[in-house]
Amino acid sequence: MSPVDPEMRDLLLAAIPALRAFAFSLTRDIDRSDDLVQETLVRAWTKSDSFARGTNLYAWLFTILRNLFYSEQRKRRREVEDADGVMAGRLTALPDQEARVELSAFQRALSTLPPSQREALVLVGAQNFTYEEAAEICGVAVGTIKSRVSRARGRLIDVLGMTGPDDIGSDAATRAALGNP
Repeated sequence: MSPVDPEMRDLLLAAIPALRAFAFSLTRDIDRSDDLVQETLVRAWTKSDSFARGTNLYAWLFTILRNLFYSEQRKRRREVEDADGVMAGRLTALPDQEARVELSAFQRALSTLPPSQREALVLVGAQNFTYEEAAEICGVAVGTIKSRVSRARGRLIDVLGMTGPDDIGSDAATRAALGNP
């Protein structure tokens, strides 16, 4: 930790009223403006060695405050108000490791399918083409595509050792490919 610079401390303390006024003009909220001033002072204190003595301290401080404010605004734009935690409670995600293992097993099982079945399943299940569109792409009858997709789904369920819909992963593409959207 660097030694305390009494001159810089006094300059920062003297700037607080002006910083508070500027912060309030940006936020229109006393608490947010006080937080912004505090963060500005912390940042200025920790970066005081980058301040060129003899230049305009207020301009430097106001620049820090303004940048902090706009960074906070950008961050807030991406946030969603969820005070009671309802939205957060509905969010679920498989752990990365489990998802990778499931994806790897699915890819191995998919590779065991005959090419015509794999092609039909990918077109209908993963690419979301209708049976009619997939039949046109493959140059076969609609019934042939339906049959190939059905056989492919059945084979995947067997290879993956699944017994019912509850065994299917939570990812929409996997559910669609196995016929359970």
